[in-house]
Amino acid sequence: MINFNEVLRHCSDTKAVILGNGVLDQVADLFKKLFPGKKAVVVTDTDTYVFAGEAICRSLASGGVKQNPPHIFSCRDFFAEWTFVEELVEMLKSTTAIPIAVGSGTVNDLCKLASYLTGRRYMGVGTAASMDGYTSYGASIIKDGAKQTFDCLAPLAWLGDTGIICNAPCSMTASGYADLTAKIVAGADWILGEELGVDAINPEPWGIVQSSLRYSLAHPQAIRAHDPQAIGNLIEGLLLSGFAMQIHRSSRPSSGADHLFSHLWNMDHHTNHGKSISHGFQVAIGTLSSAALYECALNTDFTQLDVDKCVDAWPTLDALKIEAIDMFRGTDFPMIGVEETTAKYVDKEGLRKQLSLLQSKWPLIKQRLEKQLVPFDELRRRLQLVGAPVEPEEIGVSRDYLRRSYVRAQYIRRRFTILDLAVRTCNMQAWLDRLFSPSGRWFKLANNP
Repeated sequence: MINFNEVLRHCSDTKAVILGNGVLDQVADLFKKLFPGKKAVVVTDTDTYVFAGEAICRSLASGGVKQNPPHIFSCRDFFAEWTFVEELVEMLKSTTAIPIAVGSGTVNDLCKLASYLTGRRYMGVGTAASMDGYTSYGASIIKDGAKQTFDCLAPLAWLGDTGIICNAPCSMTASGYADLTAKIVAGADWILGEELGVDAINPEPWGIVQSSLRYSLAHPQAIRAHDPQAIGNLIEGLLLSGFAMQIHRSSRPSSGADHLFSHLWNMDHHTNHGKSISHGFQVAIGTLSSAALYECALNTDFTQLDVDKCVDAWPTLDALKIEAIDMFRGTDFPMIGVEETTAKYVDKEGLRKQLSLLQSKWPLIKQRLEKQLVPFDELRRRLQLVGAPVEPEEIGVSRDYLRRSYVRAQYIRRRFTILDLAVRTCNMQAWLDRLFSPSGRWFKLANNP
């Protein structure tokens, strides 16, 4: 098991982590150490209160920690949405108690932002290896119809009982595995950004995520079988990903085009037959979508790129704004495309510099990408073994919707990804034609699952 002390020395927000079997009874001591003399309030949902929240309340009481009555979200399908942040903020305004977020991603993000908005820190107790946001800086919340990342501090302390985490529903663990798998293609996106002079890699958070990534993902079958060692490795990888985001002060070390698909589908209020889809399951399809596009890129000889042709075809910012407005007209977020496209726009001369770098450095770039990436078929096999979706229809995404998502996702974030490479080299439509053709990745998956 990883000793997190070295990583914590580089973190500005989180000061203590306890991960192990049977550690729930350490909640009170950890709370008193970091919040001396403070009152606690457990924040959780109905189901989690039964198998973890109630035990934590008892542990706090036996440890002499005063408490407010727990705040329990009773809505069966509550999610990380602004109205629930407001609900929690109103509760916290009435007390000086320190929140203890007991649960997985939704409860953690709601508590993270509500605590920040009310000027206090919080403590987290994770109950599933379902996502990487436990120890990250920022919270992903849907507000005004759009999935947004709000600046807010990571927990001051976090505790995870592997006995509880190992017994979480298989779908939650598979979701976390998919979220961690995304760091493979997200890393490739960061490599692209660095090589083209857009976004240099920060060595420290890069190393924190990537150094243990393969190890944490090595045993999908064992993870599905609730093997304690394999799930322990998975939650360690997820926590390290969160720490990397905390150190970098953004999700760049852990998120690329893979997550853009998920964010877009959230903003479209997409559901699977009326049921919400977990973040990790969305990201599973987003990761495969990104990996498929990388296959197209690696099969393209960019040393022969017609830079003049691409520069001549590059639209003005005003033209892109018109496209963005038209693309998101009638949605809850009509201006997001304009805002994000404007933020990452380069003029023709700037584009020429990027594409000239791509052309001259392509053998080196290709080598770095091939070392970073895992082949599409292998990613698909691992995700299937762990119980994550590998077909878009498994999360209610049609082939037509998936194809349109490739185009639209590029507009919703300013982060440079494989989607931007496809657009700037005038390859997007050709690559999509290839992927959705009878010999393409997505066509074959549709007809030969």
